[in-house]
Amino acid sequence: MSLLKEPEMLVSLENAGISRSDRWLVRGVSMSVSAGEIVTLIGPNGSGKSTTAKLTLGLLQPDEGKAYRKPHLNVGYVPQKLDLNWTLPLSVTRFLQLTNRASRAQINDALASTDTLHLVNAQMNNLSGGEFQRILLARAILRAPDFLVLDEPVQGVDSNGELALFSLIENIRNTLNCGVLLISHNLHIVMATTDRVICLNGHVCCSGSPANVASSAAFKSLFGEHATSGLAFYEHNHDHEHLPDGRIHHNTGNGGKENTDA
Repeated sequence: MSLLKEPEMLVSLENAGISRSDRWLVRGVSMSVSAGEIVTLIGPNGSGKSTTAKLTLGLLQPDEGKAYRKPHLNVGYVPQKLDLNWTLPLSVTRFLQLTNRASRAQINDALASTDTLHLVNAQMNNLSGGEFQRILLARAILRAPDFLVLDEPVQGVDSNGELALFSLIENIRNTLNCGVLLISHNLHIVMATTDRVICLNGHVCCSGSPANVASSAAFKSLFGEHATSGLAFYEHNHDHEHLPDGRIHHNTGNGGKENTDA
């Protein structure tokens, strides 16, 4: 009888904390992300989400507690904000090459994985908000990362685009078997495909499945009793996919697909 192999742990924090100017930004944070797992950090602005992400990335060292990263961990990162000089001409291909020695084939593969291959020669300053976020995601997966950190990856994207991006993130996780740390303050969109949600407010208030966290007393104390009623849990049962234009592709059960307007 064969035994199921436990997913490899990529990063973990054990009672980790960061202090600046005699103030704790986060404290007592314990969490982990394994290969093939999506973990979502939620919390209000200033709750320590980005600080916690930087601890997992090794950009910050804990002032107390421990931080572990798998040796030689290959990381992809989509920052919360990226400022570009929009007055300078910069093609998508050139942008992807700025911090990566990527071949044309690698660039094309990354763009194809984010449904943006048609933008390969486009100018960055002509992209829509959704296209820009997809290009940032393509940049993050250029080197097939083991660990992918996405800090507010759907900002500036409409609701249909958010659904499509979340579906895309799930597909990338499935293809690369990478661990994903997803950071958001948007309580109204929670992926059911998220394996675990961790709610932060300077410390871990609660953690677990999206539904369990949303129904917890700690969550309601932080966000209010009304917050749960506004949450949407989008079930992705692999019987459909959200297209970039807002339409939905449904599997018909006979190997084909039918189109339905969103």
